[in-house]
Amino acid sequence: MSRIGKKPIEIPDNVEIKIEKRLVKIKGPKGEISKEIPLDIGIQIKDKEILLNPKRKTKKSGALWGLTRSLLYNDVKGVTQGFEKELELIGIGYRASVEKEKLLVLEVGFSHKIEIEVPEGINVSVKKNIITVSGIDKQKVGEVAAKIRKVRPPEPYKGKGIRYVGEKVRRKEGKKAVTDAT
Repeated sequence: MSRIGKKPIEIPDNVEIKIEKRLVKIKGPKGEISKEIPLDIGIQIKDKEILLNPKRKTKKSGALWGLTRSLLYNDVKGVTQGFEKELELIGIGYRASVEKEKLLVLEVGFSHKIEIEVPEGINVSVKKNIITVSGIDKQKVGEVAAKIRKVRPPEPYKGKGIRYVGEKVRRKEGKKAVTDAT
């Protein structure tokens, strides 16, 4: 059975949680998220903690138990602290800007500008060559960051492109000139 699912989720003082049948609504200082719980998983609140337990002992319910606990933990953390991913632009003439609050414009070596629409609940800001994606939903933040990185992933020869801050790109050696010894 799941070891992760057994751990209780502590509820901070500034977070409200409501359970309506299979829907859990989590409200905190940064916003509100609702998550649907699978049928195989039971949920209860006891002493400022969320406790999850499987209703039946099957392989599927064991896997869902740990997954559900992780998702709820991330939601509680999201409404209190939020999540953030930073991307770095590396290359001559590579620029990014935010227009109309919900439109990220990238100039990354193509003949045209790339426009990425930012979904609701996600904030994007640009400072110099760093793009910061933040929000309360961990999945959405990661998804938007991956979508931005996919526009121009870092190439292995010069390292130009869009990468996560701190990401290590494995560099390849270029072609070598061969001298003829005859």
